[in-house]
Amino acid sequence: MSLITQLIDGLSLGSVYAVIALGYTMVYGIAKMLNFAHGDVIMVGGYICYEIMVSAGMPSILGILAAMVVCTVLGITIERFAYKPLRKAGSLAVLITAIGVSYFLQNAAMLIFGSETKTFTSVVPSFALAIKDLSISGLTLVTIVVSVVIMIALTLFIKKSKIGKAMRAVSEDKDAAELMGINVNSTISVTFAIGSALAAIAGVLLCSTSKGIMPTTGSMPGIKAFTAAVFGGIGSIPGAMVGGLLLGVIETLSKAYISYELTDAIVFAILIVVLLVRPTGLFGKKINEKV
Repeated sequence: MSLITQLIDGLSLGSVYAVIALGYTMVYGIAKMLNFAHGDVIMVGGYICYEIMVSAGMPSILGILAAMVVCTVLGITIERFAYKPLRKAGSLAVLITAIGVSYFLQNAAMLIFGSETKTFTSVVPSFALAIKDLSISGLTLVTIVVSVVIMIALTLFIKKSKIGKAMRAVSEDKDAAELMGINVNSTISVTFAIGSALAAIAGVLLCSTSKGIMPTTGSMPGIKAFTAAVFGGIGSIPGAMVGGLLLGVIETLSKAYISYELTDAIVFAILIVVLLVRPTGLFGKKINEKV
């Protein structure tokens, strides 16, 4: 059962990466922008949930809702003041700005919450599902189920809702979408809002799994989730999900059977190989550019 246990743990970790990657892939798919501050929005969500549960002594559900509200507002604010003025700027300017926002959030968290690691209590009640000799924790089950539900809901939202159709139109051609009466700025703001709300959920699940939170909590998971988004095909919602799950399984199996210290190197090496074979990722579409 050891291998099965490792696979389940990998799916649990991969589910967290998948939820984070969905935020990356949404913003890139709609706004064609890489928001590298997304990992730090995860950290903010974790801290808000922690303060509500520990400092205020309120139920975890209120902590999760508060984290989603704060991160949604934070995402809209970041887009409005940091990224919107650069809408017509080059990708390098946007990238540098994103890195600046990331460091700003990390240092602000350090000033407000301190630099020490705080113990994070799981938001999921302690229980386990026993199947013969296999025991699956409640947190693992909830994490996997939540990620699947989010992916399905997000896919239906993008395909069926009016706002989702506007997002797809903006993704195809911003100028044409604006000529058709779509408010491009509002659509991009909604995209950041949804991505940031997902970041809050991911932050809570991540901190519940790792049992701790600090100002740099979201940095490496954010980078790995971006890797997962690229792995699956950035801009593709199913691709982000599959990429996150595969990344989690690869990381867990690498730690268990190869080398704990070389896990990150193995993960990124596999990404390089995949991109050499399929540059657009597993679910990415080839785009022909007119010259």
